[in-house]
Amino acid sequence: QVQLVESGGGSVQAGGSLRLSCAVSGYYSRYCMGWFRQAPGKEREGVAGIYFDGTSAYVADSMKGRFTISRDNANYRINLQMIALKPEDTAMYYCAARRGATDSGGRCRAESLSDFYWWGQGTQVTVSS
Repeated sequence: QVQLVESGGGSVQAGGSLRLSCAVSGYYSRYCMGWFRQAPGKEREGVAGIYFDGTSAYVADSMKGRFTISRDNANYRINLQMIALKPEDTAMYYCAARRGATDSGGRCRAESLSDFYWWGQGTQVTVSS
């Protein structure tokens, strides 16, 4: 059983930065780790993905250049660094995990919720204008 615990959310002004962290228990190097977010009244959407061994990093096109996903080797965490935050980034951010790739090409892509079967409780990010 994999347990995921998110942290690092908070309230910031537009243009600010936050680093979200996902603590993983029961880890395996080829777990595909994803970050998703859900804004009020909207569907949950994929943000970024990476294998737990730190390979195959992926960020959704709309967030490239502002969001970076990485592994914290010392603490067995998956981090999501967010800069130049915008009010539309306001959402609950969730960490998720699955065994292996999300597609036949061996990639770890946080695109479809149904690809992931372990989820954290979420951490709230609020960006004010």
